[in-house]
Amino acid sequence: MAGDADSGRLDHDGGPAPSVPNGGSGGGADRNAMGVYAISVAAELVGTGQQNIRQYERKGLLTPERTDGGTRRYSEQDLATLRRIGALLDEGLNLAGVKLVLELEAANRGLTEDNRGLADHNRELRADNKGLRKDLKEARTERDAQTGPGTH
Repeated sequence: MAGDADSGRLDHDGGPAPSVPNGGSGGGADRNAMGVYAISVAAELVGTGQQNIRQYERKGLLTPERTDGGTRRYSEQDLATLRRIGALLDEGLNLAGVKLVLELEAANRGLTEDNRGLADHNRELRADNKGLRKDLKEARTERDAQTGPGTH
């Protein structure tokens, strides 16, 4: 992987590609997760050896799909993970370090998604609060109109 001209590989954190909402089944995100490449093709596409890929699997860095006969099948997501592993190895990490980085990146993605959800929920609560304040103000105005200000 050293000297690989694929500069885009550093842009991917090795985890699942972001899901893209789509109305139908079998969309692009589904295809990215589907194991279609044999180990020989995967190794050639990412520029590493088949034995390296087997070792990465043994170390728990990725888990390809398996056919009923036990043959490994690699997805586009797996290829991205393999490229990320190669980039981290090129930066001097050992496989234990690579595993920790991949785990931390996955945890970070989860926290980022949680944060987005919480921010969305916070916006909804602020809108609800604004509506409730408006309703309260209208109710007080109506009450004051019926009873006179200061008689409550």
